[in-house]
Amino acid sequence: MEIAVVGPLEFTLGFQLAGVKNLHNTSDHEEMAEIIRSLLNQTEIGVVVIDNSDLIMLPERLRMQIAESVTPTVLGIGTEEDHTLRESIKSALGVDLWK
Repeated sequence: MEIAVVGPLEFTLGFQLAGVKNLHNTSDHEEMAEIIRSLLNQTEIGVVVIDNSDLIMLPERLRMQIAESVTPTVLGIGTEEDHTLRESIKSALGVDLWK
């Protein structure tokens, strides 16, 4: 399974330097939403990494699809807390691990 990173060049650059090859540089939120929809349907993708601030800007329906997706798992990283991962773990295990 592969890791895919979606976001502006400034966000994906560090992942590129770390050796991640599946990078998708986007210029706006509409393009980002289309790429994420495409990645959600690819069986070889295991993890999609996106900046939390970009994750919040995605359409509500897509965020619901992301929250329900097991494979690939979409991880929002950055300075803001990612509630999507927390809710996914809570629904899968029935326990909130952050408490």
